[in-house]
Amino acid sequence: MKGLILSGGKGTRLRPFTYTGAKQLVPVANKPVLFYAIEDLVEAGIREIGIVVGDTGEQVRAAVGDGARFGARVSYIEQDAPRGIAHGIKIARDFIGGDKFVLFLGDNFIRDGIAPQVAAFRDQTMNAQIILYRMSDPGAMGVAVLDGDRRVTQVIEKPKQFVSPYAVIGIYMFDSNVFEAVNAIQPSARGELEITDTIQYLIDHKFNVRAHLLEGWWIDTGKMSDILEANRLVLDVLDSKNEGQVDAASRIEGRVVLQKGAVVVNSTIRGPAIIGERTRIENAFVGPYTSIHHDCIVRNCEIEHSVVLESSQIVDAPARVADSLIGRNVQVGRADGHTKTLRMMIGDFSKVGL
Repeated sequence: MKGLILSGGKGTRLRPFTYTGAKQLVPVANKPVLFYAIEDLVEAGIREIGIVVGDTGEQVRAAVGDGARFGARVSYIEQDAPRGIAHGIKIARDFIGGDKFVLFLGDNFIRDGIAPQVAAFRDQTMNAQIILYRMSDPGAMGVAVLDGDRRVTQVIEKPKQFVSPYAVIGIYMFDSNVFEAVNAIQPSARGELEITDTIQYLIDHKFNVRAHLLEGWWIDTGKMSDILEANRLVLDVLDSKNEGQVDAASRIEGRVVLQKGAVVVNSTIRGPAIIGERTRIENAFVGPYTSIHHDCIVRNCEIEHSVVLESSQIVDAPARVADSLIGRNVQVGRADGHTKTLRMMIGDFSKVGL
């Protein structure tokens, strides 16, 4: 089997981050979301991976390389514009050939991996397998209707009325018959080749489309709240590790990862938390569910339940920073005003006075 990851798209829900960067490279527990997808595929025994890239392709190439660091071989497939998930399949025909494959949207996060689902698809005679997630109201997504044997009978994109609790998430498995479907369907009203139309074509033409109901955690990391939740889920299972320096005046409580070159001076870090390489924490409190990436400075302030990207500085903040996503090369400092808890989404190369 092969893997196909879609890593294009505009990432409009994560702006201003995605004006300058790929949404799939926003870190969760100091690792890009895209890396979790690659690792899930490799864990499932898939070594040949194609990544469909768009405007941020150079950033993705620089981050992933040839895939050797993951134990994989990575190829890149250019998409000239966001033309839909099914279009990403269509342009990957030469890479996929006649093999079965897993399609993974690069901003989807599953904490427990996909190895059992991949094994089932590899060994059984189904033509497609879609991963479903039970939701009370999945109407903002594609929704699947099943029969008693978990065969998919219908897939509806954003139904206006409740038809099923099963949301179609961004992980799919297909054999080569999917290329018949993507070449037959027409663009939707928004001008894209839709994955729901692709799956419905397979159903209508009597192909065997099955469903797997995901029991573990899944998050589409398209919004700030999703990034913070995915960060929490990873930190919850992270083991403590100290590759940095902690002075005698500091306290490390709970599960905390200090990466190489991290320095903690006269501070308290209460886990679960991760501090990146060469980051300096001084006269500060870092609370639970906080990830601070490499080459940052956090001084004379308090922060919790937040994600801070690389090379940013939070210095002399007059109130606790909480529930925040702070971009690359950001400076957060003191300014005149009332002291309150802060909730921020700050894009790359910003400067904010508080």
